[in-house]
Amino acid sequence: MKLPKLLTPFQPLLTPNRPGDRYRPGFWTYLFGAILAAGAVVTVLRYWRGLGYVTNLSDKFPWGLWIGFDVLCGVALAAGGFAITAAVYVFNLKRYKPIVRPTVLTAFLGYFLVAVGLMYDLGKPWNIWHPIVMWNPRSPMFEVAWCVMLYLTVLALEVSGAVFEKLGWKKAIAVQHAAVVPLVIAGVIISTLHQSSLGTFYLIMPGKLHPLWYTPLISWLFYFSAIAGGLAMIIVESRLSARAFGKGLEMPLLQGVAKALVVALAFYATVRLADMARLGVIGEILKGSREARFFQLEMLMGVVIPFVLLLLPAVRRNSERLFRVAALVVAGVVVNRLNVSLTGLEGSMGGHYVPSIAEGIITLMLVGCGVAAFTLAVRYLPIMGEVEEPELVAPAEAPALAPAPVPARS
Repeated sequence: MKLPKLLTPFQPLLTPNRPGDRYRPGFWTYLFGAILAAGAVVTVLRYWRGLGYVTNLSDKFPWGLWIGFDVLCGVALAAGGFAITAAVYVFNLKRYKPIVRPTVLTAFLGYFLVAVGLMYDLGKPWNIWHPIVMWNPRSPMFEVAWCVMLYLTVLALEVSGAVFEKLGWKKAIAVQHAAVVPLVIAGVIISTLHQSSLGTFYLIMPGKLHPLWYTPLISWLFYFSAIAGGLAMIIVESRLSARAFGKGLEMPLLQGVAKALVVALAFYATVRLADMARLGVIGEILKGSREARFFQLEMLMGVVIPFVLLLLPAVRRNSERLFRVAALVVAGVVVNRLNVSLTGLEGSMGGHYVPSIAEGIITLMLVGCGVAAFTLAVRYLPIMGEVEEPELVAPAEAPALAPAPVPARS
């Protein structure tokens, strides 16, 4: 497809990375189209008839699936962006530079979709600009609003390097490269602030949030679990990209990420269990309540089983096994955020919240849009290197986030 003369400089963006690579729609394409069409209908109804018409939200449950999944999970699983960029540009672990672009792209798409999801959940979305001019520095929501806006801007500037490279804009590339380190430092600070601040929302609920999840350290637990979820997402997206396009990350790099994930899971589990022991709520785990069962599911699926499996070299050396374990961690983070935002509150609210079909459609639409955008970016932009699909097993392991060797001076 040729663009009009005015847009001719952007023609390279429509050229696939692989010459002759033509898109052929399949089952998933048609399914996404159906979800997109249903989402368009729900969108019209949501803004025409209001939240009450399309959701099961109430005074007891003002936050539902769109906050618990679209926002809390979206932000948490995008945490790999600041973790990997800090490792590469701040701690000089240059061997992990190939991971930066796909990770930052994932973070950018995650935060962008969080912003879109908020436009559905807010009662008056047209007032979303108010925090820019109406300051309330004591409000966690004010901090999160500003941090998300600033971090989304930082991520957009970081992703722009791949666009400039595809377009061949050398001066723009030079400027972007010169700004990378300041952008990374700003991103790490901003992301750290709002990852933890999302947990701060629940500090005002000591009598409402179940003791299995309420703790004065909930902000830190949100932060630590987000790092684990972000690292797991790197492995998941790399394996899926290798399957679909033959583009992914080399196994030695993924092995290093897997080792870092082991450390992140161990640290998170240690802090969480020690804090529960300090608060005297360890016994709640074995009470047989509904909340206890969900807590057990969260910890077994997202922490214990992945931790044990990642200790096995046979798992770390096989990309398919590594993908499945990382998917468990991602699922565990999702269950954790839903437990905090929904399950942990149902007991005190005296009822249960079940998302409406319309809420589920919007969530599926946002996830589908994220997958589609990542797919297009990998197809048309220099995001990932070539990786052969049969490369399932690596002969040797890479050290976990080991620093790059420094050449000796003569």
